[in-house]
Amino acid sequence: MRLPHHISVEPRLTPLLIALAILAAASATIGAALAFELIGGYEPCALCLKERAPYYATIPVALAALLAAWQWPERILATGFFAVIALVMLYGAGLGIFHAGIEWRLWEGPATCASGSAAPATVGAMLESLQPGNIGPSCTQAVWRFAGLSFAGWNAIIAAGMALLAGLGVVRAYGSSSMSQ
Repeated sequence: MRLPHHISVEPRLTPLLIALAILAAASATIGAALAFELIGGYEPCALCLKERAPYYATIPVALAALLAAWQWPERILATGFFAVIALVMLYGAGLGIFHAGIEWRLWEGPATCASGSAAPATVGAMLESLQPGNIGPSCTQAVWRFAGLSFAGWNAIIAAGMALLAGLGVVRAYGSSSMSQ
């Protein structure tokens, strides 16, 4: 049985599929972080919150890359969006590596990573802990590990993988852009 000529079975990742995968990965990562926090009760430290920023920034840029790859055959716009995502996620991977290094005591963390105190014993102490200027949990303590990696370690791996995927998006979108000219 032959397939019609317009149907390709080539397992190639198109810029459209890459943008969709990045959008899904960024959304799932933020969703998992919020679930661990809100459902699992894991309070994020100052660096954990900063590590979310690249994902928040990536979601609208990935949506723009998805629309650009879908609507414009020249794809040069999608190439630019993928390049931005790659740089943002490399930054995110760097934050994850930095945070994991703090947890493993390879280097000192910033002052915002100072050790927080134990859970408040009274309602008044809890209300006081919510006031601005109070420091959350310490960035030096990995509160959860899976396969030997903390949240920060997994963040570094996910962000690096997304940066590589965005880099592939640059190559695929740029290649299809230059072929259409």
